Amino acid sequence: MVLLNAEHISLSWGENTLFDDVGFALEEHDKVGFIGINGTGKSTFLRILAGLQEADSGTITLARGVRIGYLPQEPDFSEPVTVLQQVFRGASTAFAQERAYEAKMLLTQLGVTDFDRDVRLLSGGQKKRVAICSALINPSEILILDEPTNHIDNETAAWLEQQLKAYRGAIVIITHDRYFLNRVTNRICELEHGKLYFYEENYEGYVERKAERMASAAASERKRQSLLRRELEWMRRGARARGTKSRSRIERYEALSAQTAPEEASSVEMKSISTRLGKKTIEVSGLYKSWDSTTYIRDFSLNVARDDRIGIVGRNGTGKSTFLRILAGQAQPDSGEISFGETVRVGYFAQDCGHMDENRKVIEFIRDIAETVRTPDGTLSAAQMLETFLFSGESQWTRIGSLSGGEKRRLYLLSVLMSAPNILLLDEPTNDLDIETLTILENYLDNFDGAVLAVSHDRYFLDRIANRIFEFRQGGSVQEYLGNYADYLEKRAPATDSAPKKTERAAKPRAKAAAKPKLSYKDRYELEHIDDEIAVLEQKLATLKQQLQENTTDFIALQQLTTESEEVSAQLDAKTERWIELQELAEQENS
Repeated sequence: MVLLNAEHISLSWGENTLFDDVGFALEEHDKVGFIGINGTGKSTFLRILAGLQEADSGTITLARGVRIGYLPQEPDFSEPVTVLQQVFRGASTAFAQERAYEAKMLLTQLGVTDFDRDVRLLSGGQKKRVAICSALINPSEILILDEPTNHIDNETAAWLEQQLKAYRGAIVIITHDRYFLNRVTNRICELEHGKLYFYEENYEGYVERKAERMASAAASERKRQSLLRRELEWMRRGARARGTKSRSRIERYEALSAQTAPEEASSVEMKSISTRLGKKTIEVSGLYKSWDSTTYIRDFSLNVARDDRIGIVGRNGTGKSTFLRILAGQAQPDSGEISFGETVRVGYFAQDCGHMDENRKVIEFIRDIAETVRTPDGTLSAAQMLETFLFSGESQWTRIGSLSGGEKRRLYLLSVLMSAPNILLLDEPTNDLDIETLTILENYLDNFDGAVLAVSHDRYFLDRIANRIFEFRQGGSVQEYLGNYADYLEKRAPATDSAPKKTERAAKPRAKAAAKPKLSYKDRYELEHIDDEIAVLEQKLATLKQQLQENTTDFIALQQLTTESEEVSAQLDAKTERWIELQELAEQENS
């Protein structure tokens, strides 16, 4: 049954076309991930679906009796109401009284227990939790969620993931959390250049199908260009357009010329920008921080290595952002010492984007930081760096206040990097950034010549970049784990100390199980994906062998193809051996 049908939706802002005659249908049990580069209109499209904004043209049709629940990216918490009143804002008094107990249970699961507190006094993470509760408690057949994972910790994101997987209605969701998308959605809708592209897959399947679509479009364009060259040669030979055959060839040439090449998706390309970093970086010793009789950081010490990639996790309100602010010099500890190496230059990417004058032009904001910056590709001007970050010549003169939330984050990220730091402090860097920008940021950090400390709830991001995880806990303790986020989950110690007897009893079955080989989280993930990797290598090897058979004259090309074939063959052998090893581990674990 179709719950919602959008037809011929078009919307433009000035000369910028956001949607060009697009359609969208939502059926029962659809869980749609809505993705696209920041600034393309994802949030706007969701507001149109929710009936909160009108398009220039087109219609939205709802099935009879269908109700829509909507979680905006930035919920309104301006009214002086209590937490419980905010949850039922807009609902009838009778409904609020009937569902009050259920709402309190949900809020408690979300970590919000003061139901009578003024919502204006809540932290960003607490506000998002209250908004999530409101979206879940109010009945609806369609749930539209705009960045629900922003500002919430990893545990809450995992909890929400389970809630949405069990949700009986249809869901449309914008999120940058790739694990979340992969586990919750069964369809992906991509907004690109004003058009919608649909994939009947989760995120992993989308990545594969998107690559196939792009390869097909590129192949079609190569064929068109080849035909154009042949027709152009024929035209230049002076053929007279007198006969029917000649006229048809001219018409074919004109038709081919009139076709437009597939637009390439814009992407952010960030070159490593940093200054030289000496041996000494940051040393923290005996750090304490508390306020309002609550200790947030207790006796914490840390030596940051030059190439460290440190992920910082923990529940909201455990002092993670405060720690970064202390390192950035924007907050002072109660006690303890922090020393910096002489060459250290800190770049601090704050959760709230710092101070950005909404009335300033984009180019003016960046020029205030640096007119030029040195990159591996040479010296680039502020305007050239903005071009690299997808701000075209015209958009560089746009007021910052006119940018979308994601565009502001991208601009703010550029402003941090323009100062050429060699220590990066990133506080929730994945909030509001699109997936493509996140992928490029992760690649940038791979090549960044310096240390990175990142507070993040994005599990994929931490798996991708971290080599150490520090968990901040209630009461001010900090626990270190070597490895990425998946390793941390596997090794994670209990958050609270158990009584000695309980610990002793619990240890006995674990000791017995320890002798049995067990797949780690990373092993399971590798086993799930290794078949696809082997298939790709087999296809690549087959293509290379075919090219070797076809190439009988170019000796240099033959040498290159032979070398590449040997390399791919070696990779295939290694992957096959690893597959056998993982299969054996899985069989032993299940035996």
